[in-house]
Amino acid sequence: MASRSHHRPVTPGALYFETVAAGPAPDEAREIAERTATVLVRGARADGDADLAERVLHLADTEGMETLADLWSASKSDSLAGALWRLYVVREWIHADPSRAARAFDAGESTAQVARAIAGVADPPGPDELCAVIDDVLRGIVRSEFADVLWRAGAVLHVLGAGRALTETSSSAVRESARMITLADELERAGHLELSGRLA
Repeated sequence: MASRSHHRPVTPGALYFETVAAGPAPDEAREIAERTATVLVRGARADGDADLAERVLHLADTEGMETLADLWSASKSDSLAGALWRLYVVREWIHADPSRAARAFDAGESTAQVARAIAGVADPPGPDELCAVIDDVLRGIVRSEFADVLWRAGAVLHVLGAGRALTETSSSAVRESARMITLADELERAGHLELSGRLA
């Protein structure tokens, strides 16, 4: 069977994080999204299941971000499906231009020190280090408590958002920075819901 090729329809820029607020999905698609997210996050695990962690990490690479968008992008931020979509958006943005992301993270460290500590990015935060951290965060969907995954991703985004506003001053950069901070807050709230058993 021929392998499927996938393109990345969204590139970094002012509209990148606005894709999270995509149009509503049909009711039947919403039910599929919820079930898929539940299996992915709550499914049975074997201790040290490294293969599963890698498959989850590369889900957007193998299935395509457009497929995940169709599945999860219309889900609310306080749902499993919505939280998963936001995690993959963060990873995609960083991997699409890791040098730019590293500059933003470096600039944001001084104004978001608590978030920087939670994010756990090596110092200095080069492109490779930032990609490695966000990949480690997503592997946590399998290996760690999901609340911790959400909080750590939120922390990475808080630093990126703070730095984005400092490294580029165009109106599009300001909007993107604000969207990052909004997504970071949504991930943090989702983490609290998960901790209290109310994220579904």
